[in-house]
Amino acid sequence: MLSAKSVFQEILDNDESFRLFCSIAASGEAQGGWENGRIAALVPEGEHALVPKITRHGADEDKHGRIFNALLRNRGLEPAPVPPRTDYTMLLERRGIGLAHDKLRRNEPLSVQDLIVYLAHSRVTEQRAAEQMALLRRHFADHPQVGKAFRMISDDEANHLAYTHEELLRFAASGYGRLIQRTLRDCALAEIRVHRDVSLAVMAHMGRILGWPKARRATLAAGIRAVYVYERAAGWRRMVSLRTPDRRDPLGGPATTAPEFA
Repeated sequence: MLSAKSVFQEILDNDESFRLFCSIAASGEAQGGWENGRIAALVPEGEHALVPKITRHGADEDKHGRIFNALLRNRGLEPAPVPPRTDYTMLLERRGIGLAHDKLRRNEPLSVQDLIVYLAHSRVTEQRAAEQMALLRRHFADHPQVGKAFRMISDDEANHLAYTHEELLRFAASGYGRLIQRTLRDCALAEIRVHRDVSLAVMAHMGRILGWPKARRATLAAGIRAVYVYERAAGWRRMVSLRTPDRRDPLGGPATTAPEFA
């Protein structure tokens, strides 16, 4: 029976597909770590209370990249080149979502509006990350190789998502509500297109590695497109709503470490 669990089980069981999966994940996490590090360095006057939270966010992303690379090393594998069509972070930037890397490379303070763009981008992409890691955690929490890693990353992604809710609500209360909602909507609609395209590209690569028959590839591609249709019609709304998180100040304190993956 074709299911999310069975598909991921095949990917995890094969060295080459596992290598590609971890390499794509590690690359995206490392990019997120760099972006957050640069944003923390450019926070404007009056918003310095955000610096340790953004720094913690970036440290978590760096940690996740190290975890995925450690999972590769534990199986005696080297990172694989990341195919451009599977590079989620790069494709989002090309669509103008989030803060441009050119801006982040300049040593010029960001504006409050820039911080809102950053937080809105994070709100949308962390929703996706939290959902994907929750899925992997549900099916593979007890897996001897990846279970501990998936549990740790899932907890972090949930905290990142809560943090974006908290900070965007704070800015909304300061009069930026309309800008926040407009930016969230633009980010969400762009993200679901990029997610569809990246998912199709990843599944195509996995299908070739694992020798999936044409019918199975077509079924998976149809499922990905069906999810996109739903998200384009209504599902995107879950990415733009804001609520006070159950856990307050979720990124307060230092980043946690993962010595077992070092």
